[in-house]
Amino acid sequence: MMITMKDIVRDGHPVLRQKAEKVQIPLSDTDKETMALLLDYIKNSQDPETAEKYDLRPGIGLAAPQINVSKQIFALHLEDSNGREYSFSIANPKIISHSVDKTYLTSGEGCLSVDENIPGYVVRYARVTIRGIDTDGAEVKFRLKGLAAIAAQHEIDHLNGIMFYDHINQEDPFKEPDDAEPLER
Repeated sequence: MMITMKDIVRDGHPVLRQKAEKVQIPLSDTDKETMALLLDYIKNSQDPETAEKYDLRPGIGLAAPQINVSKQIFALHLEDSNGREYSFSIANPKIISHSVDKTYLTSGEGCLSVDENIPGYVVRYARVTIRGIDTDGAEVKFRLKGLAAIAAQHEIDHLNGIMFYDHINQEDPFKEPDDAEPLER
């Protein structure tokens, strides 16, 4: 089985505003499969041939609620500006520490569940440490910065029913935040 765009729920679907359920440990086969499917979608979406063949919108992260599974699971697959690759699926992720420094993507954020472009800056922590459970049921910890940190916070928001545009300043979407460093993508 493979996730395609038709499996991804769009903005306005009630599951996107729900707080996702914690995943039971040990992981069930269904939860392991969800973790694998999410990561596969992102990898496939970044492969030009596969993406074109199946009409996949490219993404760097995907959360279980986006495929109508209200569970605390997300996957990331990306390379940061230093060429470091992050590729993992995680259950019950929790931010255990974060930097005082903040950042935002100058290009704004996008989302596979949001079809239109919503312009504006989304201020995030520049660095986060997250802890959770990997597909083998082992506890894992990731120290993320820059794009990887932004992506992880975007996906964790999904698990709490928060959309990226909830963070955009409604009066002035491109107001330069005083306390945040811009990040080019």
